[in-house]
Amino acid sequence: MFGECGLRLPCLGRGRRRAAAGKELEPVLLVSGIGGSVLNARNKKTGRKICVWVRILLANLEFKKYVWSMYNTETGYVESLDPDYEIVVPEDDYGLHAIDILDPSWWAKCLHLTDVYHFHDMIDMLVECGYEKGTTLFGFGYDFRQSNRIDKTLDDLRVKLESAYKASGGKKVNIISHSMGGLLLRCFISLYNDVFAKYVNKWICIACPFQGAPGCINDSLLTGLQFVYGFESFFFVSRWTMHQLLIECPSIYEMLPNPEFNWNQQPVIQVWRKPSEDNEAVKLDVYDPTECISLFEEALRDNELTYNGKSIALPFNFSILKWAADTRQILDNAQLPSSVGFYNIYGTSFDSPHDVCYGSETSPITNLSEVCHTTPEYTYVDGDGTVPAESAKECCKHGFRNHQNRMVRPIPYHSSTKLAPRDAETL
Repeated sequence: MFGECGLRLPCLGRGRRRAAAGKELEPVLLVSGIGGSVLNARNKKTGRKICVWVRILLANLEFKKYVWSMYNTETGYVESLDPDYEIVVPEDDYGLHAIDILDPSWWAKCLHLTDVYHFHDMIDMLVECGYEKGTTLFGFGYDFRQSNRIDKTLDDLRVKLESAYKASGGKKVNIISHSMGGLLLRCFISLYNDVFAKYVNKWICIACPFQGAPGCINDSLLTGLQFVYGFESFFFVSRWTMHQLLIECPSIYEMLPNPEFNWNQQPVIQVWRKPSEDNEAVKLDVYDPTECISLFEEALRDNELTYNGKSIALPFNFSILKWAADTRQILDNAQLPSSVGFYNIYGTSFDSPHDVCYGSETSPITNLSEVCHTTPEYTYVDGDGTVPAESAKECCKHGFRNHQNRMVRPIPYHSSTKLAPRDAETL
């Protein structure tokens, strides 16, 4: 889900182009996950656009200027702090441009910076197998700051499905989703079930955090998110800059660990604390998925950002938390149409963050606000490196098990596992 921008899936093997088979192929729609779409900032008056995600040069500066946002409690939308600009997703190349190479600058392509190659290899493979852009191959990128059930995104997805269906001559669409894209689709199924049944043949879901991504999401709300490390980090969005965005993103709250899920081991946040400088006693506070809300509230109580010389309070957002709780109900109510084939691919054999610990017995936290500037320590479980396997595979509820849907065996998609080109033809 997080980590490198490049999509580390079980890369579909390459083969000779099958142009002759193109007329027989069913359309494929690729749906990205969080952070997996190019975002442009568009001037509302002039229409001028500038790429703000992903970019390498001036990344931190432009991100703060155009992507930093606030949640609108009246509409449920995340809105950029700069009132003259809005965030848009490019529709070029039938939606494929937005999910292909995430930094589309000419020099990133020339230098072949594979860290920002997202669906690129899969798109190339499908084209080689005979799929044609605009006829049997389409992409769907979206503003991943927003909720997975926000009207605009779901409306755009409905239009995309209808367009792919018509462009292919009335053939139903096969969807391949990655990570949070699976939550988006599940919201769509819940709210537009008849549309999904009308236009979709198969849904291949890869690495979806159906029950949340405990370690990564809990920590992202407290300390932020870092995509690259070492020398390269100086050319990318910083961890704290990303943190100040994520606090206002409903999509992040919607991936908090589900407190109602029967986890093999309940995910927790641990904080080594010393009540005061005068008190030598050190204790370990433990917060479960429900109790951690009080930790978020206290740790982020005085959090703020500076924008155009002004300080803006940015505490934990309870309005977004309530919205996310309603989203969870929508996700749980999703009924997969009996006519749709469902395949779930999830990663195993990789250490995936589950519990998070801040401070230590020898270096405890005095004030909870210090947590936000503390390096986390993780306890790991089996998964794909980000999403625990038990979260990704626990989709079999409310119609996801009882119909004629096949569960694909677990595939550690960060490995060198490959699917043969002939497997692409079964899409």
